[in-house]
Amino acid sequence: MADKKEPEVHTVPNSNGGWDNKQGGETISHHSTKAEAEKDGREKAKKDKTEHRIHKKNGQIGESNSYGHDPYPPKG
Repeated sequence: MADKKEPEVHTVPNSNGGWDNKQGGETISHHSTKAEAEKDGREKAKKDKTEHRIHKKNGQIGESNSYGHDPYPPKG
């Protein structure tokens, strides 16, 4: 039986100010700066061996990092 894959961690802007980390649709942490949120989100994604998606202020994904099994590894 395959291990259950943890949901991706998303670092997203909070409409009330600051930045949130979300996983599985739930807010797992809130931070006053994007840098703090990115650091915490990266640590959580590494611990869970999953993806970390860092969003821009407009909500678009600006950066994505894989800390587990990558189904689409880079070629070359």
